[in-house]
Amino acid sequence: MPQSQNQSQPTRVRVPSDRWRLQVVHRTQFRYGGPVRSSYNEARMTPENSSRQTTLRSRVEIEPTATVLAYRDYWGATVTAFDTHGPHTELVVKATSVVEAGPEVHVAGPVGWAELAVPDVQDRFGEILRPTRLTAMDPPVVQEVRELVGDAGPREAGQLVCRFVHERIQYLTGSTNVKTNAMQAWEHGKGVCQDISHVSVGLLRAIGLPARYVSGYLHPKRDAGIGEAVTGESHAWVEWWDGGWSGYDPTNVVEIGPRHVTLARGRDYADVPPLKGIFSGPRSEGSSVTVEVTRLA
Repeated sequence: MPQSQNQSQPTRVRVPSDRWRLQVVHRTQFRYGGPVRSSYNEARMTPENSSRQTTLRSRVEIEPTATVLAYRDYWGATVTAFDTHGPHTELVVKATSVVEAGPEVHVAGPVGWAELAVPDVQDRFGEILRPTRLTAMDPPVVQEVRELVGDAGPREAGQLVCRFVHERIQYLTGSTNVKTNAMQAWEHGKGVCQDISHVSVGLLRAIGLPARYVSGYLHPKRDAGIGEAVTGESHAWVEWWDGGWSGYDPTNVVEIGPRHVTLARGRDYADVPPLKGIFSGPRSEGSSVTVEVTRLA
């Protein structure tokens, strides 16, 4: 029988017009060349609760039976840690969640560049002001962005950077992998949402905006019908701090709204993979991932 980890809240009766109720089913299957003796894993597949998003139900099911521990990581995401020690030739992790999501509520008066430069702010956000291996951008690109931003305030500058990256990097499935860094994607001129977000985060930090990488899901249809199940995929976008957190999806050049479901945040993808782990036994023969998204209300 599958083993599961649950997080539940009472279901709301009505959904405001600016919010969507979404069901997400995320299934990952690993296949091995023979019996695996033991496996240790972490799943970040439980949506958050925030002012923009309410997780009504969330369940992570694991086959074969595993020992499960749920905890919050350093960045605030819910992690389902599990290990299994009986011989198995495949591992299946299925996460099913029902979420109500809406638009972001911005702070009324964003801070200026002077406020972002004070020591207290620099210290508070030090970890997400520095480049990482996956987000570092070369000086000539940073200079081009600084000239683009000009005298724009932090919030406007954040959106300008994201639009700039969207125009320069073509979305192309399969053109990169999870190890591709921001400059490699930039020079290639092609990538997926992970790459577009890494470049955006790197440039936002380079001009002085504390920025973080966000993982989650996106319903692909703006005019989605109620009850229609569609094929989705894991998605990524960015947030920057300008007195409050502002989110933006540079892949689709839109602000974060009711079609976005947030899972986790970090410095880059390495902090937030939906599933990672190690195992002892024969080599993997491959994996498959499916995401199904349904608008319920």
